[in-house]
Amino acid sequence: MIIRRPPDIPSSEITPESVYLNRRTFIAAAAVGAAGAAFVPRALGAFQDDDQEVPARFRNMRSELDERLNSYRDVTTYNNFYEFGTDKAEPARNARSLRTRPWTVSVEGAAEVTGRFDIEDILKPHALEERVYRLRCVEAWSMVVPWIGFPLGDLLQRFRPTSDAKYVEFTTLLDPKQMPGQRYPLLDWPYVEGLRMDEAMHPLAIIAVGLYGKVMPNQNGAPLRLVVPWKYGFKSIKSIVRIRFTERRPKSSWEKQAPREYGFYANVNPEVDHPRWSQKRERRIGAGAFWDRQPTLPFNGYGKEVASLYAGMDLARNF
Repeated sequence: MIIRRPPDIPSSEITPESVYLNRRTFIAAAAVGAAGAAFVPRALGAFQDDDQEVPARFRNMRSELDERLNSYRDVTTYNNFYEFGTDKAEPARNARSLRTRPWTVSVEGAAEVTGRFDIEDILKPHALEERVYRLRCVEAWSMVVPWIGFPLGDLLQRFRPTSDAKYVEFTTLLDPKQMPGQRYPLLDWPYVEGLRMDEAMHPLAIIAVGLYGKVMPNQNGAPLRLVVPWKYGFKSIKSIVRIRFTERRPKSSWEKQAPREYGFYANVNPEVDHPRWSQKRERRIGAGAFWDRQPTLPFNGYGKEVASLYAGMDLARNF
């Protein structure tokens, strides 16, 4: 298996080659778990959900900023996934109804290769790797998560976007039978998000298919989730079924719902407050009391890698 490591990512963020996952075994495990089952083979370094058997490599793993990982329990029971409920605990309870096989992704718009692709065809050419990324939510809480995935740019290049492709739009599954939260008009369903092409091609942006050595739990965005670590969490769209290349900037779901509160760029910025609360500090889930806060880092700590994408922009206006 060829392991490709984007040159701009610090080596401290990427797990050594010896612990890279076997893609075929991983896909097989995902198929077994398609109905929400918790089974994962030992080959994936699985451990119990009570965190009592965390492999040493996760116990000792830290982020580039020398931060400890959140526990598996933290990561899988405190979620924003409004398709399964607005309370943080509801997705873990309600997402068992999601069926992740069969699963297809429609590729549309300004690209030479378009059509509908089975998830196995999406995953087939890509070497999966572990990356420890911070997740910062616009609600001023954060986590440190060991994701499993591959560079988004590698996937998009396979479809050969044309010169008209200035943006890429992503869409979540629309199925109120499987996603009970979609029965209520909280948002204009289905959920839609977008990136500029240069953002999408940046090597920090990944398509995640798992976390903590396990197939992605439904409540965390199975089977395909975007992770853009320098942006607020609502940009990291879950359960993707459509990718569309477009010349015009797409309007994301939260931007459409509340444009004063949720901008298109959604870069983590302590100097730009949410209209209803400050973004200068954040609460790390699972660490200390509810009122304990730590300073928010510009671009969520990834400014050295991504600030150049926004050179010359007014980040208060383009929030």
